[in-house]
Amino acid sequence: MGRALREQLPRGQHHQFTMKPRRDDLLAQLKAAVAGRRSDLLAIRWRRMAVSPFAFFRGAAAIMAADLGRLPTSGLEVQACGDAHLLNLGAYAAPDGHLVFDLDDFDETCRGAFEWDLKRLAASFAIAGREAGYKDKVCAAAVRRMVRTYRESLTLFSEMRVLELVRFEITPRSTGKLLAPIFEHAARDTARGLLKKATSPDREGFAKFHNRPPLLAALRAADANRVLGALPAYRATLAPGRQQVIDAYAPWDVAFKIAGIGSVGVELYLVLLFGNGPGDPLFLQLKEQDAPCWKPYLRRSKAYAKLHPHEGRRAAEGQFRTQTVADPFLGWTQMGGKEFLVRQWSDHRATLELSMLTQHALDDYSTLCGQVLAKAHARTGDAARLSGYCGSNDHLDSAIARFALSYADQTEVDHALLRRAIKAGKFRS
Repeated sequence: MGRALREQLPRGQHHQFTMKPRRDDLLAQLKAAVAGRRSDLLAIRWRRMAVSPFAFFRGAAAIMAADLGRLPTSGLEVQACGDAHLLNLGAYAAPDGHLVFDLDDFDETCRGAFEWDLKRLAASFAIAGREAGYKDKVCAAAVRRMVRTYRESLTLFSEMRVLELVRFEITPRSTGKLLAPIFEHAARDTARGLLKKATSPDREGFAKFHNRPPLLAALRAADANRVLGALPAYRATLAPGRQQVIDAYAPWDVAFKIAGIGSVGVELYLVLLFGNGPGDPLFLQLKEQDAPCWKPYLRRSKAYAKLHPHEGRRAAEGQFRTQTVADPFLGWTQMGGKEFLVRQWSDHRATLELSMLTQHALDDYSTLCGQVLAKAHARTGDAARLSGYCGSNDHLDSAIARFALSYADQTEVDHALLRRAIKAGKFRS
């Protein structure tokens, strides 16, 4: 059945992408993607996107959604990450404390075409590889290796018993030396470490978040109480055993934070809680969730509101479906008419640094990412049909590699256009 879908969209056609001579339409798209966000913070977003083509790419998921959403697809749907670039995979702690490596960003998750994730991940390797100084031949080889591993992993997963696939995880043991620095960083990234990094004692000796606006800012009492007032609704989204744990922690301080590139402008709050004394901190992050950038292109877009009445729940449930193990404190809430995803803040989390991308690391990391993406898609889609469509030869590998280089060209053009617009004063907010 998967092979039959090649008649609808031959694998070789996935290379198709026509460079677009964008001007004011790109600027309008960028601004439309952040409608409703805090306008006083958007200048930070534009500056961060202007740093490099890869930084632009990270903040331009909505642009890529518009580029890909209208293209033909195979019809094979999965729980798409929606923003599957190479820095949105990372290490984090499972509930029992052991470290795993998986997809770790679900703001844009939705039920959509598997090609969307595969192409965004592929383009990220081409763009980041160029930024690291590699020629297109090297970047294309890394993409082909990623897609080949994706195909081969799908075949493996399609033959697994369901419970084997459900339990399959990538750990320090299974990744060798490649991810050693990431896992070492994650092992050090404890709540106690965050307490030293993000807080300082006040006059009475109690821990308070640093007040370093706009990146990390203290809240007025009324705003802090509004955030704390959203916690009971969040608690109700947890399983009874987790409710028992969260009940043992008391909130102590709240702050506003700016994080990343694509998330700049949304409301994002940190809550510091303490359990069994001052040596037992817990950090929660409440992050406002917009509709995913793929919404206009979903097969059931007209029924979207009925299918996803709460954007925080959409993001949380997408994460639960995709990851082998998820944050035990993952949930959702609402505040002031807005919907939020709630999770632990940076609990044993770490990801790749672009400075780590030697040519050998680029090859190995692309292989690993192909396996991780295949696992996510096999868990949430039909692994056998996906495997049948992707096939056992390199037709898809070559097509996606050609696409990735074309999209890297487009991203470089778009990045330059944004820089010119900022210089001309068109992107001050």
